[in-house]
Amino acid sequence: MTMRKFKTLLLFILIAATFQLQASERPYVLLISLDGFRWDYIGRGLSPNIAWIAENGVEALSLEPVFPTKTFPTHYSIVTGLHPENHGMIANSFIDWETGERFALRNREMVENAKYYQGEAIWETLRRSGIITASYFWPGSEMNIEYRRPHYYHQYDHERPHLDRIEGIIEWLQLPEEERPQFITLYYSDVDSEGHRTGPYSDELNETIVFVDSLMGILLDRLEDINMFDRINIILVSDHGMTEVSTERVIELHPVLDEYDVVTDGVGPVTMIKPDNPADILPLYRRLKEGEDNYRVYLKEEMPEYWYYSAHAYIMPIIVVADIGWSLSQRPYDPARGYFATGGNHGYDNKHIDMHGIFYAMGPAFKSGYRTGTVRSVDIYPLMMDIFGLESRTGIDGELNNIRFLLKD
Repeated sequence: MTMRKFKTLLLFILIAATFQLQASERPYVLLISLDGFRWDYIGRGLSPNIAWIAENGVEALSLEPVFPTKTFPTHYSIVTGLHPENHGMIANSFIDWETGERFALRNREMVENAKYYQGEAIWETLRRSGIITASYFWPGSEMNIEYRRPHYYHQYDHERPHLDRIEGIIEWLQLPEEERPQFITLYYSDVDSEGHRTGPYSDELNETIVFVDSLMGILLDRLEDINMFDRINIILVSDHGMTEVSTERVIELHPVLDEYDVVTDGVGPVTMIKPDNPADILPLYRRLKEGEDNYRVYLKEEMPEYWYYSAHAYIMPIIVVADIGWSLSQRPYDPARGYFATGGNHGYDNKHIDMHGIFYAMGPAFKSGYRTGTVRSVDIYPLMMDIFGLESRTGIDGELNNIRFLLKD
């Protein structure tokens, strides 16, 4: 073999080895949401697999969500690092005053409409850096603009079998390296649904915790089966907590609202009000203030600063926020119209501990056996970006310095 051929062969071997080394060091992040899993559920001793993740990785005392503590606003804040007033997903249901359209989480056309998802989700940011992403359900992952979605995604199907979701994740992680997603989301709604139906202290809720924990055990085993267990960073969160509600704690707003021509939105923890006549805003606000009991009423511009809930055009001029465990009703309360006041609910003040969720993380990027206090959901986006060695978008509300200490030096 000539010296030139030998050098060419050596160079080829070095390039191949370098590529293999770089591939093996590629960061992987699996972001899992257990909707409605309250911060203290782990203390019930019903979730050994989740406890194992917490004990062997990073365990936060709780995860403070954004306000309002509802599913779409909180989930979208986790992946954007923005408060709802800055990403536009201000509630599970709201009105676009320019078009008159109503966004609702059960309206497929609206859920896929990209204009309602302002800011930029992490899968968008990573795509621009050439990183492949995937989502087995997450609010915002089904947008109708291709480049704003993950590379691989599933349209939300509430009845999709639980194990199919896990196997979908495993299939993605077994794709060839150049096609394999490095960022993946996974979502389960069971704990939230049962919490609404029977409350946070029911036997049925405890059985659901056991079931969801078993899914986490299966997921860990399957990751080990494909030799990805030691390579992937698992971030296990919930979007909010849950509190007990009762038909004995319902606040009927209709005696005041019926005096005015208004548009209202929201029952339970938060109700927004927009009088047809702007001149009625202050008189209606004052009337509601007079009867303020077990709720607080605010003008949009005087909302507490720590809620970050006054800047967006979709937010109505008057916001009524119930005290924890109380429920607002715009009409005479009829239990037959829904279960919002008969089991559990969320959406209340995000500082209240009942509204806090979970944050546990483990993997090659995270410290092990590390416990910390409460972390903020808006800080998760910059944390994940740092794992990928990328800087966050400018102008986000999350701060890396608040959370980076959870990572290895």
